[in-house]
Amino acid sequence: MNRVAVIDYGMGNLHSVAKAVEHVGDNLHLSVTSDEKIIMDADRVIFPGVGAMRDCMGEIKRLGIDDILRRFTETKPVLGVCVGMQALLEHSEENNGVDCIGLFAGNVMKFDEGLTDESGNVLKVPHMGWNKVKQTRSHPLWRDIPDQSRFYFVHSYFALPGKEEDVYGMSTYPNSFAAALAKTNIFAVQFHPEKSQTLGLQLYKNFLDWDGGF
Repeated sequence: MNRVAVIDYGMGNLHSVAKAVEHVGDNLHLSVTSDEKIIMDADRVIFPGVGAMRDCMGEIKRLGIDDILRRFTETKPVLGVCVGMQALLEHSEENNGVDCIGLFAGNVMKFDEGLTDESGNVLKVPHMGWNKVKQTRSHPLWRDIPDQSRFYFVHSYFALPGKEEDVYGMSTYPNSFAAALAKTNIFAVQFHPEKSQTLGLQLYKNFLDWDGGF
């Protein structure tokens, strides 16, 4: 039995994530929970998130999710999604500055206003829609996903990692930004796999098969 916990701190697109994981999982026991024992007993954890970082981190700290994740990632795989990825960095400039969990070195920055594409067209913030992801390093979670595949993004802030070796995928809007981070037992993506059709489902399937090694 593959025991998977989707962490519920009131800020994630939990129903869509759970349905996507159930769709690709075999012999799966899935819990959407904030319960420490259920999370720590799971084989792997998905850490999603949407919304303002101040509110997210407030609930994460109130529930002790930050400490649970630190202990869990010592031995078992974790997948961060969207704000879940951003919360794994050290600090976000959102809401006048918010300290985050700090499992990755680096900060979360806001896209500049007035961004334009190559033709001079103004790019809206948030960055919303399909965009290509360049795989900068090989990883088990990229299995059967072609390089430069398109995934679905919705975000106004982006990760600026402190260590180049943590970056496993890049996208552009219009400047390059980190779309996937990884280290030890953690893989995290800025895009939404559950909204990314076949290849997003493949990424969830790869996560269910991943033992945390490279």
